[in-house]
Amino acid sequence: MIDFKGAHYPRSVILLAIYFYVRYGVSYRDLEEIMAERGVMVDHATLNRWVVKYSPLAARAAQKRKANTAESWRIDETYIKVRGEWVYLYRAVDRNGQTLDFMLSEKRDTKSAKKFFANALFHNGIPKRITIDKSRSNAAGIKEVNKIFKRLRIPAKIDTVRSKYLNNIVEQDHRFIKRLTRPMLGFKSFVSAAAKLAGIETANMIRKGQLGASTSGFRQFAELAGKRRPANAIALTDARVCDKAPNRW
Repeated sequence: MIDFKGAHYPRSVILLAIYFYVRYGVSYRDLEEIMAERGVMVDHATLNRWVVKYSPLAARAAQKRKANTAESWRIDETYIKVRGEWVYLYRAVDRNGQTLDFMLSEKRDTKSAKKFFANALFHNGIPKRITIDKSRSNAAGIKEVNKIFKRLRIPAKIDTVRSKYLNNIVEQDHRFIKRLTRPMLGFKSFVSAAAKLAGIETANMIRKGQLGASTSGFRQFAELAGKRRPANAIALTDARVCDKAPNRW
């Protein structure tokens, strides 16, 4: 459960602001105007703090709640610019395009690939095969993981498949992430970039129906915060909500 203790705004306001940002790809100043249209006066710097603080927590909850995925994976990296420098966003989806895991890394090497595979295996179990492109670091990472299985006497071996055609699934999935990051006007730090991308990936999982399809996207995102029933988004136009929030934080 996400702890909102000390926040100066109702949790429904905070969650809706974060969801708007990570789902629709707006700048913080645009989001500030959107919130003002709904009667909530909040500074763009505060919106940034909310996203950086709470998005990783929502992503962690989403990993625990997402539906089971297939045993055939597709793994690839895409480029993200941070402080004017290119870094690497490792991403994994299954053969049906469902999101498995993601990790932002400053380097693209065997060590980074091994770390990403370890996280993906921890969250999703051991796949039968992983499809990659011509990346030598990814191939070396899978090889290292298989060595660890053998050393620990784990009766499993991950097959490596090299196929650009089969990997089109994950490459197409990159487009949703890039479309949302483009209006954000760049990332100023690695930590904030990782936090915001975690929120974007969570919104992408909700869009795909990985957390269920019985309720709206915002309600699914709000439910990641804990057991308390989220207020309806319409409540943001209610004067009582506006009275609880200061004009500026």
